[in-house]
Amino acid sequence: MNYDFSGISGRKAEGKVTTPNHWSPVNKSLFTIHQLTNLLPLHHQLLTMSNEFNRPIRVLVAKVGLDGHDRGARIIATSLRDAGMEVIYTGLRQTPEMVVNTALQEDVDAIGISILSGAHMTVFPKIINLIKEKGMDDVLVTGGGIIPESDMKELKAIGVGELFPPGTTTTDIVKYITTWVHQHRNF
Repeated sequence: MNYDFSGISGRKAEGKVTTPNHWSPVNKSLFTIHQLTNLLPLHHQLLTMSNEFNRPIRVLVAKVGLDGHDRGARIIATSLRDAGMEVIYTGLRQTPEMVVNTALQEDVDAIGISILSGAHMTVFPKIINLIKEKGMDDVLVTGGGIIPESDMKELKAIGVGELFPPGTTTTDIVKYITTWVHQHRNF
């Protein structure tokens, strides 16, 4: 089957999509254009949004506190970079003040905090307060790690964006940040 994706990305792109032979015609018709779009490489999926920006989305990825495990943060940073974002990785053992000052200096669109230490109920509120003090209300604060769902709800109530538990796909994180920045930042 050949599909024209021009209505999705604004570009003419045809691709062959194969469905299993045992699928009935009804099942094949349920293979929607949305599903076909998701088969495209991530950077092609994001063409529409990223083409509307005058510069790459800038994301600060940080590890706050004494948490020394940064493999997940590095994977996220690499995935964001591969999706066309400009990523600033602060490294380990940052303070909330260091994170917010770096975010201000680098003029980032989003701050992503990786936290596995259990200090999320201290770290995120401190970062939210600091960005408000510095007038950075249009910067997304998001993150991920080991955060109980009840704590996620409390953190969202004070202004933290989506929080991603272990196992979240990097595609979901990239799409969330891209969509949020597209809707909330003006550049």
